[in-house]
Amino acid sequence: MGTQRTSSSARASYGIDAPTVVRNLVLLGVVGLVLVVLGFSIDSIVALPIVVVAILCSLFGFSIAGALFWSSRSGKYVMCEELVELLCLKGDETVLDLGCGRGLVLNAAARRLTTGSAIGLDIWRSMDQSANSPDATLANAGIEGVADRVRVMDGDMRQIPLEEGSVDAITSSLAIHNIEDYEGLNQAFKEIARVLKPGGRVALLDFKKTQQYASFLSGRGFSDVRVSGLHFRMFPPVRIVTAKKPF
Repeated sequence: MGTQRTSSSARASYGIDAPTVVRNLVLLGVVGLVLVVLGFSIDSIVALPIVVVAILCSLFGFSIAGALFWSSRSGKYVMCEELVELLCLKGDETVLDLGCGRGLVLNAAARRLTTGSAIGLDIWRSMDQSANSPDATLANAGIEGVADRVRVMDGDMRQIPLEEGSVDAITSSLAIHNIEDYEGLNQAFKEIARVLKPGGRVALLDFKKTQQYASFLSGRGFSDVRVSGLHFRMFPPVRIVTAKKPF
């Protein structure tokens, strides 16, 4: 089955993750530069601490913004392929991607399917990914050549609009952590367990709360629950949680 991206897929656009954070960090860097200039324009020893702090703020803002931008433009492409590979798809499965965004993981799963299908679920917040929308996701699926295997749904992962035991595998990348409260997370994992078929697999990528994800899965009887080491090809560094629902 085809797992490689087509040559036309270079035109697919998967956006910038956390664009508001990137913007704010760039603004911090710019403000730092302005303060450096102003500090040097003041002929006083008092200005020296201002200049030092401004330089540090500028370096911090630009470096972290650059790392996040690099992660969105390079690192996440590598990691999404590794994430989907962990599902060991045969080609006839139904795969659900929670918080699919513009479809990077969704389409990676769809490329590994023949008679199966990939479903993307999202609430489409642009603060989580730039220009996030169902139309953008479907457009990317078309560019990737997998539109016939992809569909998208509006919905919250705390109330997944699918029947019990209707999917073979579930993925999620940098999405579940957006549920901040414990009860909400607990409900999301209750839904994951509900819609997943017996023997189904999950592969969840995130930069925080991964130990908590593993605890939720273990508490619901999932087997072979594993949390990977840190992967530094994304920023912030991420871990992957994998597990299998018992028969």
